[in-house]
Amino acid sequence: MEKYADLIPNFLEFVKVNTRSDENSGTIPSSPREVDFLNSLEQRLKSMGLSNVHTNQQSGYVFATLEANMDNKVPTIGFISHIDTADFNSENINPQIVENYDGESVIKLGQSGEYTLDPKVFPNLKNYKNHTLITTDGTTLLGADDKSGVAEIIAAINYLMQHNEIKHGTIKIGFGPDEEIGTGADHFDVKDFGADVAYTVDGGPEGELSYETFNAAEAKVQITGTNVHPSDAKDIMVNAIQVGIDFHQKLPEHDRPENTEKREGFYHLDKFNGTVDEAQLSYIIRDHDRQKFEDRKKLFRGIADQMNLDFGKDRLKVEIHDQYYNMGEIIEKDPTVVNVAEQAMKNVGVVPNIFPVRGGTDGSKISFMGLPTPNLFAGGENMHGRFEYVSEQAMEKAVDTIIEIVKLYAEKG
Repeated sequence: MEKYADLIPNFLEFVKVNTRSDENSGTIPSSPREVDFLNSLEQRLKSMGLSNVHTNQQSGYVFATLEANMDNKVPTIGFISHIDTADFNSENINPQIVENYDGESVIKLGQSGEYTLDPKVFPNLKNYKNHTLITTDGTTLLGADDKSGVAEIIAAINYLMQHNEIKHGTIKIGFGPDEEIGTGADHFDVKDFGADVAYTVDGGPEGELSYETFNAAEAKVQITGTNVHPSDAKDIMVNAIQVGIDFHQKLPEHDRPENTEKREGFYHLDKFNGTVDEAQLSYIIRDHDRQKFEDRKKLFRGIADQMNLDFGKDRLKVEIHDQYYNMGEIIEKDPTVVNVAEQAMKNVGVVPNIFPVRGGTDGSKISFMGLPTPNLFAGGENMHGRFEYVSEQAMEKAVDTIIEIVKLYAEKG
């Protein structure tokens, strides 16, 4: 019998359910399919025998509690994952199982072979020799981001419930919506959740441990042009499309995602729509350093201000909305939560890989709400598309890590 017999069956069941979030929705959660899946998880957690299982009406999260089985007072630990998937085909997901992968072969996705996982293109495949891989069939994403985390948390809790000899304090579980559209943790209810420290189980390959994220903002530029017939355009026409191009070219050329790495921030133009009469540009602005982040926003506004001065009227209107901040600012005040996770990984034979995330997690926002929440690996690779895959062995190591974290905190009592 496998150590975590429910892990892979649950994962395969979960990923086949479409839970893609909807960025155009104003509801919480953003899509009815997320609500349905969260309701099913609520019933599952109740059937497991957990206590205080409920849906938090403020956030849409499903919360549950595994009560302590020891008298000593130890910190209450939370484990959190999101159930929504990214903006890619999530309907009719049909996972493939590749057993005992040799680390060298090209994996055909689906019967047509139109898409493949080739180690020459995806060199991380070489890390998975002798592993069992779960892939897509090439037509959808997989959903390991983050249903691997959901399955891993449930498997860890099941294991602890079946092995009462493992002493632990109170453990909190949270499964939430809309992480992929950046709104999932906006209304997270820290008081209702009730943990002292927490971990999102939402990282990538085995060993990832992250407690630094980007500072992040969304920026929009609305441009008003003057449209006349091209034959009469001399000194009259103001082409809003060209103004948008000119604006973009005034930003630092190097500071784009395709040119940056590690701690380098960027401006990313992700939408550009327009006519001669009007145009709209949408950006995301990112930097790990808070001061550099503020400087980036200042430069962005300054370019628009100067162009407006040159035009002699306000043709460019800029709106900037902060999305989340680098949780390292919070966690560095007391890194115990990270130190425990790092030791837990070492104890179960995982080599910790600690680095600043070039993105954000729900933990970014939750940490600033007063609950320190670094991010643990969940095992997935190539997330958000048809080339996504996950190793069964990496998922098992994630469960090992969760359980070991619980043990280490219990020892502190």
